[in-house]
Amino acid sequence: MRAGQEAFARALEDCDEEGRFTAHRWNRPGGGGGEARILEGGQVFERAGVNVSAVHGDEAPATIAAEHGVDPAAGFFATGLSTVVHPNNPHVPSFHANFRYFEMGEDTWWFGGGADLTPSYGYAEDAAHFHRTLKDYCDKYDPAFYPEAKSACDRYFYLPHRRETRGVGGIFFDGLRPGGPDGWERALDLAQRGIETLAAAYLPIVRRRLDQAYGKKEREWQLLRRGRYVEFNLVYDRGTRFGLQTGGNIEAILMSLPPLAGWGFDVTPEPGSPEAEMRDRFLTPRDWAAAAPGW
Repeated sequence: MRAGQEAFARALEDCDEEGRFTAHRWNRPGGGGGEARILEGGQVFERAGVNVSAVHGDEAPATIAAEHGVDPAAGFFATGLSTVVHPNNPHVPSFHANFRYFEMGEDTWWFGGGADLTPSYGYAEDAAHFHRTLKDYCDKYDPAFYPEAKSACDRYFYLPHRRETRGVGGIFFDGLRPGGPDGWERALDLAQRGIETLAAAYLPIVRRRLDQAYGKKEREWQLLRRGRYVEFNLVYDRGTRFGLQTGGNIEAILMSLPPLAGWGFDVTPEPGSPEAEMRDRFLTPRDWAAAAPGW
């Protein structure tokens, strides 16, 4: 996890050129801790965070223990890397990824993870690049894995009260515990390679859009779309809930939120506008990996 944190943080700094990460180490009173690396006010990125944590305790969160039929008193250990990026330019999408490992007692363990893209303005070539990169990565594990993880992502990053997805999705998996004598090693390899794939999936999109012109209208729309991001993270996100339930560092937990967001009453994009296209064509699940050029 530490190596992945270092590599992705360095890649973001290279892309931004001006912004630099600062490290904030924290300790959890109940056991363990982590390090949050934060970049704010950069040339390209308004806020970016790349966090690692490793926490443990004698009492597992009751809801998670119940899901897996384990006595909470068995204790737990959890470690992971999470990253969230919120760019300045509204044409550059926000990005999120998380890879984690969890164990309770002696015999219960699983891996989870994923990555998703949240644009304010929709570009089919960006969504296709992102999904094809993730599909290539998943196919090396199992050709059946990407369709399952993509569908799980579409279901997970969905706002029922808005009846729309958070963005154009990606992959999501949880409770991964492959069978066989090498199951743990195969799952670990999937998580490690996922972390190594993040820069290739996201940064070419950033570089394609970072110099695109925008004005007040585009910025206001970006803040409205960020409002949807905040709604999801505070109402539905499992990682946020887990961090709060286990007494994690509150600054690291809420690092995922954008520094600025906005809400308006009954905002309706003008028909035929780029904002309307984003709402109507990009916030429902699609097979982006198979999308034709210029869709």
